[in-house]
Amino acid sequence: MIVAAVSRLRSRLGIALAVLAIAAAAALLLNHSAVPATADQNPNNTLCKGHITKGKPDPDDPDSGVVQYTFACSQAITGYQLQPSKQATGYETEVFGSNFTSKQVDAADAFSCAGDIPGFGVNCTGTYKGGWDTVTSTFTIDGDVCAEPRVDPLLTVTFASVNGSKVQQYIAGPFDLGRPRGCPKSALSGKTRIPADTDEPTTQLVAPIS
Repeated sequence: MIVAAVSRLRSRLGIALAVLAIAAAAALLLNHSAVPATADQNPNNTLCKGHITKGKPDPDDPDSGVVQYTFACSQAITGYQLQPSKQATGYETEVFGSNFTSKQVDAADAFSCAGDIPGFGVNCTGTYKGGWDTVTSTFTIDGDVCAEPRVDPLLTVTFASVNGSKVQQYIAGPFDLGRPRGCPKSALSGKTRIPADTDEPTTQLVAPIS
């Protein structure tokens, strides 16, 4: 009788463990499916959003228009390039990002910028951890930022990593930052260099362009 009782106990214990294992697997599958999908993990498919505004005039250079740009990306990048539709006459050489949650400057998001002045490219290299942290900086152009045709910069981002002795490089974009906000409406309001894609995911960073 003792042997039979032990056998029944082992059988019940085995069934109970099997049920627990199935429940655990189901819970794991459910939790995994509940995790929101990010942009494709391939850095070539990084998604970035942003805009520009008319910045505050520079007292030392009142004839230059200050353009403030802001962007955020879904994944990590190690560099970006701005391609304004008007020649940049100056730019900030050190650029820092802000944490998406705390809104505080984040040391993990920092770039050093260079490029010809005047020129149509501002090239910045550094680190950015993704997660929609916000990068904000400025560049300048000749004349009033709101004068037509208004400046409309494109943004291209890059990511480079080392796997053993092999360097892997990725590029995403261009992304249109649009015409400057804060300017009076004109006949060209709402126009962009790249047609808007209404099916593309948006973030709270994006708002109608002027």
